[in-house]
Amino acid sequence: MITKYLNKIYFLLGIIFFFSACTDDLNVLPTDDDEFLSEDFYNNAGSYEQALAGVYGNLSLTGTSGSGSSNIAGIDAGTSQYGRVLWYLQDLAADEALWSYENDPGTKEIQRNIWTPANPIFRGMYGRAMFSVALANDFLRESTDEKLAERGHTSTVGSEIVAYRAEARLLRALSYYHLMDLFGKAAFVTEADPVGTFQAPQYDRAQLFNFIKSELTDIEGDLKAPRTNQYARADKAVAWMILAKIYLNAKVYIGVENDPVDGENYYTKCIDNCNKIFGGGYELASNYLLNFMADNNSNEAGLNEIIFPLVSDGVVTQNYGPTTVIINGEVGSIEKNQDDLGAQGWGGALRVRKQFAEKFIDQGNDDRNTLITAGRDIEVVEIADKDSGYILTKFSNRTSTGAAGSDPTYVDTDFPLFRLADVYLMYAEAIIRRDGVANGDALNYVNDVRDRAHASLISLNDLTLSFLIDERSRELHWEAHRRQDLVRFGLYTGGNYNWAWKGNGSNGIAISNHMAVYPMPSESLAANPNLTQNTGY
Repeated sequence: MITKYLNKIYFLLGIIFFFSACTDDLNVLPTDDDEFLSEDFYNNAGSYEQALAGVYGNLSLTGTSGSGSSNIAGIDAGTSQYGRVLWYLQDLAADEALWSYENDPGTKEIQRNIWTPANPIFRGMYGRAMFSVALANDFLRESTDEKLAERGHTSTVGSEIVAYRAEARLLRALSYYHLMDLFGKAAFVTEADPVGTFQAPQYDRAQLFNFIKSELTDIEGDLKAPRTNQYARADKAVAWMILAKIYLNAKVYIGVENDPVDGENYYTKCIDNCNKIFGGGYELASNYLLNFMADNNSNEAGLNEIIFPLVSDGVVTQNYGPTTVIINGEVGSIEKNQDDLGAQGWGGALRVRKQFAEKFIDQGNDDRNTLITAGRDIEVVEIADKDSGYILTKFSNRTSTGAAGSDPTYVDTDFPLFRLADVYLMYAEAIIRRDGVANGDALNYVNDVRDRAHASLISLNDLTLSFLIDERSRELHWEAHRRQDLVRFGLYTGGNYNWAWKGNGSNGIAISNHMAVYPMPSESLAANPNLTQNTGY
């Protein structure tokens, strides 16, 4: 369903929902001449599934005129694509990746940790996430029992609409989860609020945390069972994954380890949700790299390991999203490895930082090590020197059978936002944080991840938090987790752990603790007087 409707429907719905659900701080611009009322659209009972595809579409597409257009005012498509800006803020801002073309808007400041509230990447992330909220809210307004009855659709879509509405609420919670993690606050809007120029109140981290927890718990029974929904649509496991994430990070988000309502330890709640996912029938793919190939929507990884992807298709959903950026960026300036990756390439756009490469040095065999080091120095002394630094080839626009993707620029490779290997590592971490020591189950899960990669197995004494923060990088690098992980481990700000170009120093320098959250975008503050700036900005 997702790819079937995206191009045609999402562009349409972006216009409908703009007029019915916009808030000032979204700054979303309609750029299509075909304007029509949502009532006309919903006259067809089949439109509800198409409308839901539009909500999903905001995770992949950016505008109404193809891959280069953006419906977030004042910024280009690349700076407003959901997955791409999320990847910038989680991975480019940490110790794994470097972007060669620092004239691209906002990238220099992000990867050198010298950002200000005016950075366009903040505007892109905040605006895109809030647009997801607006799309979900409008779908919920238009799919109530009363609306279905008025249109005579109760008998035709009534059996599916409960799950559709639960999915829309989950996608809204996903956006608020990202906003909570990145900015620590957001304008809070639901389908119950007025449409038009409504000035939404600000919710802080604690309020967003409680909303996400309550919302996902409430809809759990309405979502489809794990692995029974259409590909790239949310099910119970996606809700459990988000809950596990917020519980694992609760000490960061709300400053406590125990739920003030029921007294239960949040690490226990994380473990419980991980166990639910384990019971959902997921399995690690036999080959690590299957998760990052052009057929990861249909190969063993897509069927068994990936819990929720952001869709990319070289024909239907052409976009400058994370996998298009990563795979084209992996083409080296020296290696000219376009054919290996099935991509046109952008001439050495991406390298890795020394500290990431060192996590594989002296580790022995490991399938997750896709670094190309020959003829290159590990140090990146000048970011503009594309011949320095190692390059990575983890993601590919070739299928598991070796066929090239459908387009050499816009890749077919979906971005695995959530996958099972992460759950294994989260479980182990939550056990150690709760109990102070690992147990046999935690060790087995970590060794399952390592065994799949043909890496050496570890002992119970080896399984510590210090080991896990590096293991998470080895397993999950470039998958939009790293900044969050480093913040949770107390290694992002300050000077306990420095990496190349952290704080704008070639060898890395300490950065202030207030940079553990990003500033609210200047444009959003100007548009909504209820929003306040984060401390230190």
